[in-house]
Amino acid sequence: MTTLVLCVDRANDIGRKTGLSTPVVGWEAVRSLVTDVGLADPEDSSVNCLLAALRTTRELRDEREDAEIAVISGTSDSPVGADRAVARQLDDLAEQFDVESAVVVIDSAEDERLVPVVESRFRVDAVDRVVVRQAHDIESTYYLLKQFLGDEELRSTILVPLGVGLLLVPLLLVQFTPAVAMAGLAALMGAVFLYKGLAIDEFLSDAPDQIRDALYSGQVSVVTYAVAAGLAIVGLFLGALAIRTPGVGGSEEVLVPSLLFVYHSVPWLALAALTASAGRLLDELIGSERVSTSYMNLPFGVVAIGLVVRGFAGFLLERQGELPNLELLGRLALTPVQRLAMFIVAGIVVSVVGVRISASVSDDALEDVVDTP
Repeated sequence: MTTLVLCVDRANDIGRKTGLSTPVVGWEAVRSLVTDVGLADPEDSSVNCLLAALRTTRELRDEREDAEIAVISGTSDSPVGADRAVARQLDDLAEQFDVESAVVVIDSAEDERLVPVVESRFRVDAVDRVVVRQAHDIESTYYLLKQFLGDEELRSTILVPLGVGLLLVPLLLVQFTPAVAMAGLAALMGAVFLYKGLAIDEFLSDAPDQIRDALYSGQVSVVTYAVAAGLAIVGLFLGALAIRTPGVGGSEEVLVPSLLFVYHSVPWLALAALTASAGRLLDELIGSERVSTSYMNLPFGVVAIGLVVRGFAGFLLERQGELPNLELLGRLALTPVQRLAMFIVAGIVVSVVGVRISASVSDDALEDVVDTP
């Protein structure tokens, strides 16, 4: 059984420069070929590839293996024709030698594309890529850039935003100061990268189809999502009004206005989330016999989180003097700590009730499945 050391030349540089036809087989023939290629073009990396194949053959023979060396090339101008020419030469070598395995020696990324062709004929034990030491960084950079420019998705993701940003630089510098121009450009680039990184473009491209399918299927969630969007806008608007209200938003600090915004907007935002989750729950109830536990837990979880967040915001605002003490039934005034404790306990109770209801619904569904003949 023979180990075949193959020096692969897909572009046929060896045959074109020496005028020899491939395959070239045998130690002495390849040694002579090295001299011919080196004299024809001393700067050709094929010389190094041939020498590496000779060295690999010598090492295998030193280890008492039956090794044979061969040089194959693609004798055609078209990529498909070159690959077919290599395949025919491999078939000739398979008939000539009883090959057990092969070691492929290449000197470029283009030659590496022939490795699957070799693997279709022989078992490939190793692939040795030879790169001239002085040109290693240049060649690696070249192939990376070539691969990068050949990828359409990468081009649209990286090169297009960079090109737009570079075009905007002179326009921004003419209209604004350098600091403002650079800040605007950085914000634009950040928005573009987030747009692609968070797959917002895919979401927006799929949104029309999802909306159309939801409308045609008569889902209740379409209406509840619209209502939830309106409630969310109301909550954000009321939160903004709370900050602008004289007497409560006059502080120059950032924390107090932020807490005021949260305190006044959270009930509406929680109501919006509750409406959306209720619509999704109704769709599940209408469309299937069983309802997932997560859909049952979601409305209770939304209410519980809303209570806890509003409780903490109210506690901090009351300690700051921005809110009056909370009174129960118009008589019992609560301290800030009591106010916070009441909201936390209410949130926990709502969450526990949701878990119990979800568990009971799941148990009933499971009993129905068991009782069904």
